[in-house]
Amino acid sequence: MTDPYASAGVDTEAGDRAVELMKAAVSRTHGPGVLGGFGGFAGLFDLSAAGSYAKPLLATSTDGVGTKIALAQAIDKHDTIGQDLVGMVVDDIIVVGAKPLFMTDYIATGKVVPERIADIVRGIAEACEATGTALVGGETAEHPGLMQPDDYDVAGAAVGIVEADAVLGAERVQSGDVVVAMASSGLHSNGFSLVRHILAERRVALTDRVDELGGVAAEVLLEPTRLYTSPLLGMLEAGLGIRSISHVTGGGIAANLARVLPQQLAVEIDRAGWQVPEVFDALAQLGGFPLTDAEGTWNLGLGMLVVVDQADAADVIAASEAAGIPAWTVGGVQDAPADFAGWVRGAKGVDGGAVRLTGAYR
Repeated sequence: MTDPYASAGVDTEAGDRAVELMKAAVSRTHGPGVLGGFGGFAGLFDLSAAGSYAKPLLATSTDGVGTKIALAQAIDKHDTIGQDLVGMVVDDIIVVGAKPLFMTDYIATGKVVPERIADIVRGIAEACEATGTALVGGETAEHPGLMQPDDYDVAGAAVGIVEADAVLGAERVQSGDVVVAMASSGLHSNGFSLVRHILAERRVALTDRVDELGGVAAEVLLEPTRLYTSPLLGMLEAGLGIRSISHVTGGGIAANLARVLPQQLAVEIDRAGWQVPEVFDALAQLGGFPLTDAEGTWNLGLGMLVVVDQADAADVIAASEAAGIPAWTVGGVQDAPADFAGWVRGAKGVDGGAVRLTGAYR
C-alpha cells in the first residue's frame, strides 16, 4: 500500500528511527522529577522533586543556534550544535539565579536523516546532563519544499526555579562591587552572519583551510559554546555574594553588562585586562576592521560577566578556575557619570546602567 504522505516527501518511518537512535541519550537526563518516561505528547515534571521553596518562581528562556548551523552543514558534523543550543538557553536561566529543571527542543528539516537528527539530539542531551537539566520532550518536523533536504534549524526552551528572595538582578548591585569575567570558548553562537560575510568577501569557503584560523574554517569555528550553569550554581549554593550575571550573547560586551546594572551605576572595562582569543583577532584581520568594531557583536573572550561583592571576587575566580574556566576581574562598579557620551546604557528594552570599554587590546 502506498503512503500518500511519503509521496509528498515526509518519511514518518525515518522519524521513528531517529527517535530510537536518540532514546538512550535523552533518557539519561531524566531524574526523579520526570514522569511518564519517553515519547509522550507532553513532558511531565514533578515540581516537588525540585525541593522545598517558600515562594518559588519559575524562570524560562528560549533561543536557537542561529546561522552557526551553516558550518555544521558544510562539513556534515552535527554532534556539537546541541551543546550550543543548551548553552544559549539554559545559561540564560542561571543569569537570574535559577536552577534549570527541564528543556524541550524543536528541529525543523527538509528531510529527516535519522543519524543526523540523533547526533543533534545527543548533543542536546549530553549538555542537558552536564547542566542538570532534564530533556523532557521535543519535536522533529520534516518540511519538504520549504527547506532543502540537508537544511535544518534547531531551537529550544527551558524552565528553571528560584526562590523569590534569591533572584539575581540589577537591584542587588552596589557601588564598589567587582565584575568578574568567565572566559568564553570562542564565538559561542553569536555573530556568525558576520563571520560568514567575512569569509564570503574573502572568497573563502567554510570547507577551506584558512591559515589565519589554523585549520579548516568550519572545523575551527564550530567550537561549542561553553556551559556555565553548573559552576555558577555551585557558587550560589556556596553563598558567594553574586549580585547579577550577564550572559554575553547577541549585543556584545557593554550592552549585555549594562542590562544587569542599575541606572545610577556604571562600569569601565579596560581592554588591556585580558588576551583576546586568537580566533577573534584572525577574523577581524580577515574582515579588515579593528577588534573594537566587533565589541557589539562578538564576546571577544568574555562568556559570562559576574557582578559580585568585592569580598567574594577572589572566591568566584577560584571556583570558576576549579571548574576549568579561566576567570579574572575586568572592572569595578562605580557611580554613573554626569556625561554619558561614549557610554552604552542598557539594551533589549532595558534602561540599565552605563558601561564603556577603554584602552587598547593587547
